[in-house]
This record gives sequence, C-alpha cells and structure tokens, in this order.
Amino acid sequence: MDQKVRQFEVCTQDGSVDRHGNPAIRAKTGKWLSAILILVNQGLATLAFFGVGVNLVLFLTRVMGQDNAEAANSVSKWTGTVYIFSLLGAFLSDSYWGRYKTCAIFQGSFVVGLVMLSLSTAALLLEPSGCGVEESPCKPHSTFKTVIFYLSVYLIALGYGGYQPNIATFGADQFDADDSVEGHSKIAFFSYFYLALNLGSLLSNTVLSYFEDQGDWPLGFWASTGSAFAGLVLFLTGTPKYRHFTPRESPWSRFCQVLVAATRKAKIDVNYEDMNLYDSETQRTGDKKILHTSGFRFLDRAAIVTPDDDAEKVESGSTYNPWRLCSVTQVEEVKCVFRLIPIWLCTILYSVVFTQMASLFVEQGAAMKTNIKDFKIPASSMSSFDILSVAFFVFAYRRFLDPLFARLNKTEPNKGLTELQRMGIGLVIAIMAMISAGIVEIYRLKHKETASNSSSLSIFWQVPQYMMIGASEVFMYVGQLEFFNSQAPTGLKSFASALCMASISLGNYVSSLLVSIVLSISTSDDFPGWIPGNLNKGHLDRFYFLLAGLTAADFVVYLVCAKWYKYIKSEASFSESTSEEEV
Repeated sequence: MDQKVRQFEVCTQDGSVDRHGNPAIRAKTGKWLSAILILVNQGLATLAFFGVGVNLVLFLTRVMGQDNAEAANSVSKWTGTVYIFSLLGAFLSDSYWGRYKTCAIFQGSFVVGLVMLSLSTAALLLEPSGCGVEESPCKPHSTFKTVIFYLSVYLIALGYGGYQPNIATFGADQFDADDSVEGHSKIAFFSYFYLALNLGSLLSNTVLSYFEDQGDWPLGFWASTGSAFAGLVLFLTGTPKYRHFTPRESPWSRFCQVLVAATRKAKIDVNYEDMNLYDSETQRTGDKKILHTSGFRFLDRAAIVTPDDDAEKVESGSTYNPWRLCSVTQVEEVKCVFRLIPIWLCTILYSVVFTQMASLFVEQGAAMKTNIKDFKIPASSMSSFDILSVAFFVFAYRRFLDPLFARLNKTEPNKGLTELQRMGIGLVIAIMAMISAGIVEIYRLKHKETASNSSSLSIFWQVPQYMMIGASEVFMYVGQLEFFNSQAPTGLKSFASALCMASISLGNYVSSLLVSIVLSISTSDDFPGWIPGNLNKGHLDRFYFLLAGLTAADFVVYLVCAKWYKYIKSEASFSESTSEEEV
C-alpha cells in the first residue's frame, strides 16, 4: 500500500533519498524546515568553536606562557589543522559514510574535545589560582598538562574540521537543484549558511570573549561545550526529515581510473577532431551527463574506444574494464577538478589576509586604548564588527546589489554577478583592508606610550579594517562556496566544500611561514623586527602593506585564471530525463 501511495507522490529529481533509502518525497522531506535546523546547528557549533578560537592567542600567552609571535604561529597552525581535517571529513563522506553520518560522528568528537578542554583548564592549567589575566600570567606547566591541553584542542580541531564542509553540503542537499523554486533556495542557502556561521560567533566574540579576557576561562569553555552539545541534539532531531545522497563508489577511484586509462593509451595515435568517445549507457540516478570539452585533451584518451577494449569486453562477457576505458562524463569530472585548482590556489593568499583577524589584529588592538571609562573592551571582541559587516552585506547583496547588477547586465539580462566576479571583488576589498590596517598602525605608533606596550589611539580605529574584511568575506567565501558546489562533480560535493576550508588552512600555514620569514629577515642586533613582543618597538604596518602588495599580485593572477576557466555544461539528470520519457 505504501508503495502504491508513493508512486502518486512527487519525488525529487536529483536522486536524493530519505533515511530509509527510498526516493525522497518532495512534500515530506528537506526544504527550509530541514535547512533551518542545519543553519541553527551551524550557528551553535560556530559559537562553540570560536568560544575557544577567538581568544586562543591570549590563552596561549597568558596561560601557556608563549610570546606574541609564538602564539600567533600556534594559532595559525591550529586553525590550519582544523581545515586540513576538513579534507578527511570530505573523503569519508563522499566515499563511505555519507554526509549525515559524517556530521554526527565528527560533532561527537567536537563535544568530547570541548569537555576535555573545560576540565583540564579548570583542574590543571589555571595555577596559581586567579592567573590567566594580563596582569597575572600562569606559571609554567608540566609536560603532562601541556600534552592534555594540546590533545583537547586538536580533538576540537578534528571534530569541527571534519564536520564543517559536510554540514554546508548537507544543507544544500535539502534542496532539489532541478526544481526551479528549490534551485533558487539552494543558491540562497549558502548566503544564509555563512550568515549563520558569523552570527554564531557573535556571542563568542562579545560575551564569552569578555569573560575569558577577564580570566574566567572555564566559564567560557563550558559555555562553548553546552552550545556544541545543544547543536548536536538539534541536528539529530531533524533525522526523519533530511534528504540524503548515498555514496555508491569512491569518487577517487573514478578519478584514478581516468588517469590510469589515459596513461595506458598515451602512445596511441589520436585525431582529436574525430574521436570515437565512449559514453556509458548506464547512469546512476541523479547523476548528470557532462558534455565533452576541448581542454586537457590528454585525458580524452581515457574515453577512446580501441580494439583492445572491445576484445577485453568480449572476453569478460560483461562490461568494459573501467581501468582501461572511462565514459566522457567520468573524464569531464577529472577535468572539472583540474580546472578548479588554479582558482582555488588564488584564494589561499586571501585566506592569509583573513587569518590576521584572529592573530595580528587582536595583538594590534591589545596595544591600543581599550578602555571606555572603567570598562575594558577585549581586543578579540572587535571581530564583532566583522560579523555585523557580514550580516549587512549578505542582506544588501541579496536584496539590492544582485538585482542592481542583473539590471545593468546587458550581455545576460536578469543575471547578476557570477561567482568568479564576486570572488575578484572580495580580493580587491581585502587589499583595501590591509592598507587600512597599515595606516591605523602608523597612527598607533605616532601615539605610542613609551612606558608600556600600548598607545593612546582608540581601539575603535580598527573598525574600518574589520568591516572591510567582513564585506570581502561575503563576496569571496560565499561566492567560493557557491562556485565550488556548482562546479564540482556529483560525487565530490563535500570535497568541494572542503577545498574552500583547505584554502583557509593553507592560508594559516602561509601566514605562519610568512611571519617567521619576516621576523628572521627584519630582526637585527639593534632592531627587534617588524612583529616583536612589544609592538611599539616594531613596524607591524610594513607587514600589513606587504600583505596588501602580495594580494594585489595574487589578484592579477586570479584575473588570468578566471578568464581561462570554462564553466561545466551538463545534460538533465538521469532521473529527470527518465521521467520525461515515461510521460
């Protein structure tokens, strides 16, 4: 009876299924009800993560006894590791577990890491009692206590990193891209996802940041733990309504099959103008056949049918050997990945700029006037202006800028900026942010107080650089999420989201490397370098201007790569074309 009823209910056309593995019924699964649960889950998880990350540089200096440069490098490496783990989560999701299971397991790891950090901080690290504030740093810790601390924070990195790329893609899975209404909602979801990410960190950057800056580290960490646990429970409550994509085979096997097949046929003579390319008749439900393109012609050899392929098929009595012959769609999937790589590489330097908010911006702010009468503003809480900027520009772009650009577009009417154009705008705004930060540092040094590592210049002079970083994120990271998700092959959607996070990861590592190089070059016997422990004795402004110059050069390279890029073109999904034929 259920099967008969299901036949008359409209199912999704993209191949998604419900939790029982049946085709997902459009009216009963997914859409905004499921997406909102995921958005709130993302906000709570982000609150928990930044409850640790936003003040980690201060925790390392005040509790763990590191100096400014060492703490900045430690934060960059830790943040980078978070995003490296995103690649692990994407691999497990795309190849074995699926996105739902991967999100649940890594969120569990995230909660365990937070519990360990909260317990170890309260019981082991805050010695003597009352330490952990600027005026009273903690005493050195034993190897055991240090190991426990790093084990907990890297367990947090594993949990949040493995969860993050999958939750973004899992949320997008709740909308059928082949439906006109849901397809529009799917595009909007990425903007709201990034907005939820930033709003989730707002509380951690204000309230939690304030308590942690006052030395109440256990309270901040336990609040983060509670938020992460609530997010996990909320995520699990939506289980009956979620849409899923079941992984059938490792996308990396398909990727390697193309490379092996093309290499095996490297010596055959090929007329690229008249090729007999294999286009498999079997197609997985929800997959789309990708049209052949002329780039990366060497890979086309993997789809050329040779007499040896036919002979082997006759001998096996079944199908072609996938390690000798691949379909056009399979070859084009590999081409898609290769085309994405240059664009992805150009986003890494932007991430170097972005990561300064969690390190050098905080140290710069801590060396400015942070008092309003008797109230002291935590330097890390200035990132709230970044969050407010993100919220404003997400709304402004969706409601005003995108319709405006659509009206001004003469070549493609009613179409706004492409994802690549938005990413380019993000790079330009990032350059402006670094110039602004450098100018603020020049004025901060002019008002420095020689008796201390501080300045009489108000910390609110940092507002423009934070606001510009926020604006650049809306154009760069939201555009990047949409671009990679739309251009990645069906089986590599989580990997595409992980690439976005991996660019942040490498940006953190490059930032750490760049700081080390600048320190080694700029330090001499009579000068402590551009970024010393006492910023009043250095030239942080020169480092900011260096980043502006490097990002400008990166923008030029990006323009060339964006001009070269070819967008993916595909036919209708298999399930959609099949239903049309039946009608």
